[in-house]
Amino acid sequence: MAADTKLQDAKPKADQAPAGRGRTGGNRANGKPCGVAEAHEAYLRMLGDRVRNARARRGVTRKTLSRDSGVSERYLAQLEAGQGNISIGLLRQVAQAMNMTLADLVYEGPERPVEFSLLLEHLGRLSPAELAQAQSILVEKFGQGSDRGDRVALIGLRGAGKSTLGRMLADSREVPFVQLAKEIELDAGMSVSEIFSLSGQAAYRRHERRVLERLVDSYPAAVIEVGGSLVAEAGTFDLLLNTCYTVWLQASPEEHMNRVIGQGDTRPMAGNAEAMDDLRRILSNREALYAKASAVLNTSGRPIDDCFAELTALCPVQSTT
Repeated sequence: MAADTKLQDAKPKADQAPAGRGRTGGNRANGKPCGVAEAHEAYLRMLGDRVRNARARRGVTRKTLSRDSGVSERYLAQLEAGQGNISIGLLRQVAQAMNMTLADLVYEGPERPVEFSLLLEHLGRLSPAELAQAQSILVEKFGQGSDRGDRVALIGLRGAGKSTLGRMLADSREVPFVQLAKEIELDAGMSVSEIFSLSGQAAYRRHERRVLERLVDSYPAAVIEVGGSLVAEAGTFDLLLNTCYTVWLQASPEEHMNRVIGQGDTRPMAGNAEAMDDLRRILSNREALYAKASAVLNTSGRPIDDCFAELTALCPVQSTT
């Protein structure tokens, strides 16, 4: 079905009674009882917010998402505005009729074991603080973080000081300094921009995961500079948290922007008249993810030597083996 399918059919289908007849109920809107219509509209707004926020976390423009997904920019704009295709609402109604979530219904992969569903039910009743505690317990019990202290990963937006401080830290610890983006380029045989242009974001994320797995296997000790959007990929970010001591290099949006421009690179916001608003939105959508790091270092308005001294103090003492 084309992405630009009309939001609702011109004629009622066999399983949809025309508005106002064929079903009992009170006043109707768009062929549905008012309560159902309002719930449907609220759901589409929530879905639009979820798509928009997911796009912001990844730092992806609507134009890029359109290209990678094969869905028109016009439809993506409608979706993010809460005006998604009516078929989404119908699918949700089917899921609700079977006491399932839409996510359960559209999940891609083999059917999950019953223990997984029971665990999700239990986790859904926990507060954010309790969820954080549960995650720590699961990582401690089943994670792979026994030697992560000898690998330090620096995360955060561009312009926070990852390259400069990363090299300094690697020199002081006498371990390799590895830039994940450069390793991805070597793995793909092309530049990052070419990967996105020729193969799309999904291909880049596959390279990113594969390269990180290789780095973890190859370097028992290293300082790794990580791209700012990796945190939006749950599986890859979980691998990073489990195998590296992570430090979020934090800065204000203004300082991020000024540092990147000062380096002569305006690619992230090229041609965008609302660059600062976009940067603030990206940072806002990633803050909760960045905050999962083992430590946080604010580099705003501080001399590089002060930041390096604090970074050195934050990182675990190296293993003597």
